[in-house]
Amino acid sequence: MPELTEAELKKQIEQNSFANLYLLHGEEKYLLKRNADRLMRKASGDAFQDFNMQKLDGESVSIDALASAVEALPLFAEQKCVAVTDFDAESRSAQDLAKLYELLDNVPSSTVLIFYLPSVLIDYKKSTKWKKLLAAVNKVGCTVQFQRKSGPDLQKLLCAAASKRRCTLSRADAAKMVSYCGTDLQTLFNELEKLCAFAGEGEITPKMIEELVTKNLETTVFLLSRAIVAGEYDKAYSILDLLFYQNEEPVSVLAVLSSAYLDLYRVRAAVQSGQSALAPAKYFDYKGKDFRLRNAERDGGRFSMEMLRQSLDALLEADVALKSARGNRRTVMEKLIAKLLLIAEQEKQAI
Repeated sequence: MPELTEAELKKQIEQNSFANLYLLHGEEKYLLKRNADRLMRKASGDAFQDFNMQKLDGESVSIDALASAVEALPLFAEQKCVAVTDFDAESRSAQDLAKLYELLDNVPSSTVLIFYLPSVLIDYKKSTKWKKLLAAVNKVGCTVQFQRKSGPDLQKLLCAAASKRRCTLSRADAAKMVSYCGTDLQTLFNELEKLCAFAGEGEITPKMIEELVTKNLETTVFLLSRAIVAGEYDKAYSILDLLFYQNEEPVSVLAVLSSAYLDLYRVRAAVQSGQSALAPAKYFDYKGKDFRLRNAERDGGRFSMEMLRQSLDALLEADVALKSARGNRRTVMEKLIAKLLLIAEQEKQAI
């Protein structure tokens, strides 16, 4: 069977029309788990749930124990459901996998067997074990991959979720939430719950989002980079103070700050070569993050390659200092910000 889309899986669940075998995988863990719960609930029916719904731990379950559960008959029902969470093909022996493939080819019609991965991530490019398992499941059942949602899809989901809670959220403000929190749906919905509780049954305003939504490390450091390239000294050091107050690791802060400058450099190189600002996405991993390239085009279009090279040199110097434990870590970061501000200021004066 071909791989199902999320919409096709939803239709099967609504119509109680199930395959005998499913594997739910992918990066978007919130939607994966939500759909797995729905599938398990509907596939096991209403009668004798204690007998007709079996959940097994994929880390510890033996293939023999799994086979016993799959082959057991349902109790006073047409079908039963066996769900295996976080089965990791990479950690299994060739003998285990051979026994599993035999089982998958012989799942009885009275059983719906579901593998779902709320924690395990698959290396789709390198893992031959997973490639083989996915192909084996698709041969006799269905796989569903839950990929990270894009900006517009995330905005739509947030607006719909706010409406269900009798609140109103504009697409523009939903986009602001995504820019602050990132693309992880669990994090976004947690922040939305907080906003809806505060707003009651009314409008979620930009002010509420600004004051209540927790900005992730990447967003905060991005604001730091914008303050630096804009020459906003007080704001830059204020954000650095905030990062230290939140006990963020300087090495992590530096890594994100370096990524922001790399975005500026790559976009500038692409534009200078006569290509679009999105051209670096062809060569580097910007899947679901192409907004970073658009932001870099907006914020760094006036900067020269020489200025960006000097900035990257300063970032490298700070990275070596932090990782070799030379000097106070806060002092290293403060000196770095001073150097980057000075480089930006010299560039401004040269224009």
